[in-house]
Amino acid sequence: MNYSKKPFYNGFFTSVKPCQMNLRSLPCFLLALILVTSCSQSPVFKGYETVFKIGDQLEWAAKNWNDEGWKSGRFVVDSGRVFWSRTKIDILKAPESLHPYGLQLHVYGEYEVFWDGVLIGKNGNPGQEELLGPEGKMWATFSIPTHLTEAGEHLLALRSSLHYFPNHTRIEELDIAYYDDLLTDRLIESSYMHLFAGAFLIAAFYFLFLFLSDKKEYAMLIFSISCFLFFLLILAEFIKAYVPIHYSLHVIRLQIIGILMLGISFLIPFYFSMQFPFPKRKLLLIIYAGVLLFIFLSKYDYFELTANNMTLSMWLFSFGIAVFGGYRKMRGARLVLLALLLSVLISFVTSFNKSLFAGFSLILLSMFYLLSLRIKEQRLAYETSLVQSTRLRLELLKKNIQPHFLMNTLTSLIDWVEESPKKGVLFIEALAKEFDLFNQIENQTLIPIAQEIALCRAHLEIMAYRKEVNYFWEEEGIDPEQKIPPAILHTLLENGITHSLPLEDNSIKFKLIFESNSQYKCFTFLTFAAAVRQASGDREEGTGLKYIKARLTESYHSNWDFTSEPTNHGWKNVLKIYT
Repeated sequence: MNYSKKPFYNGFFTSVKPCQMNLRSLPCFLLALILVTSCSQSPVFKGYETVFKIGDQLEWAAKNWNDEGWKSGRFVVDSGRVFWSRTKIDILKAPESLHPYGLQLHVYGEYEVFWDGVLIGKNGNPGQEELLGPEGKMWATFSIPTHLTEAGEHLLALRSSLHYFPNHTRIEELDIAYYDDLLTDRLIESSYMHLFAGAFLIAAFYFLFLFLSDKKEYAMLIFSISCFLFFLLILAEFIKAYVPIHYSLHVIRLQIIGILMLGISFLIPFYFSMQFPFPKRKLLLIIYAGVLLFIFLSKYDYFELTANNMTLSMWLFSFGIAVFGGYRKMRGARLVLLALLLSVLISFVTSFNKSLFAGFSLILLSMFYLLSLRIKEQRLAYETSLVQSTRLRLELLKKNIQPHFLMNTLTSLIDWVEESPKKGVLFIEALAKEFDLFNQIENQTLIPIAQEIALCRAHLEIMAYRKEVNYFWEEEGIDPEQKIPPAILHTLLENGITHSLPLEDNSIKFKLIFESNSQYKCFTFLTFAAAVRQASGDREEGTGLKYIKARLTESYHSNWDFTSEPTNHGWKNVLKIYT
């Protein structure tokens, strides 16, 4: 009866591999991803069904022992009791000279290995686990003497004990190949995968720092966490190649991998839902999270089944979101659909173990593509804001030197020179000071708040001569170290003068209040006047407000908020800059 491998725990999922095949894995890059694929040689052995018997007789290691009454399949052995397993194996061709075969086992328990009745290795202390404590490792490789590997029938016998998991009596994995290859192939595969993991670690930190610089971009945070969890998943899967793990700790490793899978399975659809918003998004995400938790908790001890179900749920929910995005013709949805379909195609041509990492890599790459589109849009918006800011800055400067402004100012100047030459001189000095300040700041992105206040005071001095209105300026809580885009407050001041009427005492008062906390800095600009000539909703947004918003976008991107509204005392402008 041919021995076909039962499903075995390889990480957290089932990987089916005929034991007569000698698989040697070689990672490679595909579409900028490292996809681990299997490269196999011609088979060198064929295995038959493994049989078991509880008890301890050294004669059971003999090649010709009659084992017809032994049990097959899984059974439970009392904790700590010794039991034997026997597996008939056909060596199809003898090894090359000076190049012996090796035996690689993935078996729960501590055991001694006999080949044709000869002890070839030991992994722990079978029957003495409770007395001597845990020894040995879950994955072990043994060299088979060359004279015992001639072509023909042979027998593998294991003398084992299971103190920690008495129901895991089966052989999880058995492979026979050249001994040197068995030792090096897994390390080579792991080294490539760790380089692969390093790329995701770098991406995780990179996008975390981007998020910290712009805390409104939660998509960057979700992508960063997803990359970091995938990095940990690769480490947890391939750490077995170079860190000896006793079988008593193997389940802890599987539980850690299951938790990582749970996080990734939720975050990926959550990320897609942020990129392709759909109706009742929060409700469906809550339901999906409940489904994942049910899958994770209901079959907690069946790690491979749990991982399969979580992966399938993640794929189905992500596919549904991408289909909705494609239906609504959202940007990037078609590429996400392609990545999801390719991940399914890969699962048909490779084992689930390898297809999982390849599939996740493609999905994360599609997530990165969506994020790059978002960053590109932000960059274009920023460049547009720079152009708009430059144009508006020139328009604002032109507004201050336009013929209408100059004519009114010169007319007022002539009157003051005729009536009071001394005040006329002061008028000229105030006008020169304002133009000088404009020349100093108009090419800068941020200026000290003290310089902005000086500009506002100079403008009030000019307008007091022109309109013969008493203008007052007050400040509260001003921090001289703070900076602000140039002419922001000057623009608000000019709007307040233009759209306000003086009080009964022929005065208008302006007050600037500064407040700050750990979340934002707030500038409140108040105008105290008799009335406002036009409500903001009744007039089109003018050059001044466009200039303010363009300047804020230029300096703070989207991390700002600006409101302007009438009040009982006049007008109120609130500018918040988020930190």
